[in-house]
Amino acid sequence: MRMKLIIAMVADEKTEPVIEAARAAGATGATVITGARGEGLAPQKTFLGLDLSIQRDLVLFLVPEQLARHILETIGRAAGVDEEEGAGIALQIDIEDVVGLGSQLPTLKQEIEEEI
Repeated sequence: MRMKLIIAMVADEKTEPVIEAARAAGATGATVITGARGEGLAPQKTFLGLDLSIQRDLVLFLVPEQLARHILETIGRAAGVDEEEGAGIALQIDIEDVVGLGSQLPTLKQEIEEEI
């Protein structure tokens, strides 16, 4: 089964809505890495040397290739990445091989069949 890794870098308060939206779109799980920091076109402001940047989370989803674009677009809407400046970014990359998904394969296969 061909897989994609979707990586979403979102503000801390958007992590749960993004995970819920991805699950509704067909993702079977997520890994959250907290404490990330991102910087866009405009550098983050500081006040008396204190960093005022917003806490970011990296949310990782390993999904079947057939569902990846739909899940990616759903995540983008849930995070508001195209509507709000600095809301985050989401991207997908190809995965060559994967092990450890034995318990999720029946669900993934069923979701793919329903999509087709």
